[in-house]
Amino acid sequence: MLTSLGLDAGAESVYRLMLTEPDWSVSEIARHLGWQEDQVRTVLDRLAELNLLRRSAQAPGGLRPVSPNLGFQLLLQRQQAQLLRQQQEFAESQAAISSLLDEYSELRTGERHGVEYLHGVDAIQVRLEGLTHRSSRECLSFMPGRAQSPAALEASRPLDACLMRRGVSVLTVYLDSARNDNTTADYARWLNAGGGEVRTAPALPLRMVLFDREVALLPLDPENIAGSAVQLTGPSILAALVALFEEVWARAAPIASTPDRDQAGLTAQERELLRQLAQGATDEIAAKKLGIGLRTARRMMSDMMARLGARSRFEAGILAARAGWTD
Repeated sequence: MLTSLGLDAGAESVYRLMLTEPDWSVSEIARHLGWQEDQVRTVLDRLAELNLLRRSAQAPGGLRPVSPNLGFQLLLQRQQAQLLRQQQEFAESQAAISSLLDEYSELRTGERHGVEYLHGVDAIQVRLEGLTHRSSRECLSFMPGRAQSPAALEASRPLDACLMRRGVSVLTVYLDSARNDNTTADYARWLNAGGGEVRTAPALPLRMVLFDREVALLPLDPENIAGSAVQLTGPSILAALVALFEEVWARAAPIASTPDRDQAGLTAQERELLRQLAQGATDEIAAKKLGIGLRTARRMMSDMMARLGARSRFEAGILAARAGWTD
């Protein structure tokens, strides 16, 4: 009955028990329900997310149940807000689809206002080759995702070599995770040796290549970069993309350097993982953003929890905020 409010049977059992036995410890709850303590802590995290548990002023570090009158009213308000947000998103989607359909009727010939669509790997490769040979000043690129495949790097090698041979400035940003892939790291060293420059960042906003600040190539679908691409030449959008590149480039670290830890002892990648999770990203989405495996992301989070002395994600969030890790 309460599942639609986000409260499954297990969470409901723990909440009911805490209402009747508010002083029970995690071990007592686990023993009563026949659960493992980690299972109880996971459910407590979920109840805290639903605002059915709050920190106890009487028992520091402990949790107290919120009264059902207030708790369920908050859940109903949350559900109502979600419904309103969904309605708003639906209306915005309708408007966006209508706009896209209008544009498509005008764009089906191929170009309009500096926008051109390229479909298929061959069309994209041909365009990259053409832009590479016409470029005279610089080539700026973001390369997100996991480690670059040997095939992708070999396809890029003659293009990058052509640019560097003609004195074109080649600036590339990979993810920090690329440092752990020998093939990608070797390619980065080859670029540096040839006159290019490679830096890494914990996360990248999108995949893109900018030629001479006049032409940009971006994938139409970030989840399928080989399928279709869009070429942009409008001065306003190009200025925005260049500004985005320069901001990320200024914060990125040269790949030949050793990533520094901040005053809290965190790497940029660890801080980005915390930021992603704090914004509500799942472990899977956060791992994908960082270009790392799911097990690696969970191991990083487990290591940070151990450094904080936290026994649950909820407690880790509190302790991380106190330590200034999420500033």
